[in-house]
Amino acid sequence: MKAKRFMALTAIALCSMATIFPISAEAKKISGVAAAKKLAKNKVKGAVVTEVDTDYDKGALVYDVELHKGKREYNLEYRASDGKLMKFEWELAYIGSSKTKKISASKIRAKAVKKVKNAKVIHVKFDSDLHKPEYDVTLKKGNKKYELSYNAYNAKLVEYGWEITQSTANSSSKYIGLSKAKSIAMKKVPGGQFTKAEFDMDDGIPVYEIEMVKDGMEYELKINAKTGKIMEYDVDIDD
Repeated sequence: MKAKRFMALTAIALCSMATIFPISAEAKKISGVAAAKKLAKNKVKGAVVTEVDTDYDKGALVYDVELHKGKREYNLEYRASDGKLMKFEWELAYIGSSKTKKISASKIRAKAVKKVKNAKVIHVKFDSDLHKPEYDVTLKKGNKKYELSYNAYNAKLVEYGWEITQSTANSSSKYIGLSKAKSIAMKKVPGGQFTKAEFDMDDGIPVYEIEMVKDGMEYELKINAKTGKIMEYDVDIDD
């Protein structure tokens, strides 16, 4: 009798605790922009949120949050269904170097391995951009892919990021992501400032609609969300 009574009291106590401390996965679900901002600001303490966009990644709704702190610009991607951080990256404002001798690829490789311990280096590539000569390093560790960029002359880490690369059962639903779409637009309009960047459906085709301004001109691009192909490109006077 005492054993049954003890078990009953234990069950009641556990129920009470569940009421006070809910453990449902729904409790972690991102309810909106404000919740996404809060998560990002907790991740990057002291940063200022500059933009929040919704997007679809591998068919799942995500929040892309851009922040600024000191000389770094951050981009974080959270999955809306459970609040999981799927992508984290930062970029440092580029500062030139007085050195003229390029650092060897082997030294850059060693620095990257030291930064991401126990990771496998996929490749080390020199980017010969005259304004920003860098080494781009791609590494893999577990289910994360890392992208690091180093100044080619002083070996300073100027970009760092990782992304969860879990496979999806329906690969046809995989989209390039808003960050990639903005990168494509920036290559088309170097130096442009974004005024709009969002996911949309155009006659059943998933696209990213992007608007930019530069030197008194307004640019509108429509990019295929799966292939990255620029489907539409318009230029007009910004009034």
